[in-house]
Amino acid sequence: MDPLFWPSEMNRFRPFTPESLAAIEERIANKKKEQVKVKGKNKDQGGEEDKLTPQLDLKICKTLPSLYGDIPTELIGEPLEDFDPYYSDHKTFMVLNKRRTIFRFTATPALFIFGPFNPVRKAAIKILIHS
Repeated sequence: MDPLFWPSEMNRFRPFTPESLAAIEERIANKKKEQVKVKGKNKDQGGEEDKLTPQLDLKICKTLPSLYGDIPTELIGEPLEDFDPYYSDHKTFMVLNKRRTIFRFTATPALFIFGPFNPVRKAAIKILIHS
């Protein structure tokens, strides 16, 4: 089956860690390098590549589909790596509440002070997603 329609074991619940953020930043840098190379080679060619779009079942404020399995209780309200391949090169993470509602947050520093792993920001996210 197509991995875009059926999640693989790799797409299961993984905590968002500083290593995850570093991997995202590396993917962003690699994508920028590829775009520079492609622009240099294809200046005279007008070919458009297929753009990846967000999955409709993983939108913000929607309920996580049951095909992703049960959420481990220790990961409820905790930052998770995003399941959606569209966000693999965006500095974002997702948080799920007890009702399996999806919330997505940026991993850039809030107010230019609070990074994604700051305890104050984690507390604010827990308050925000509480049902």
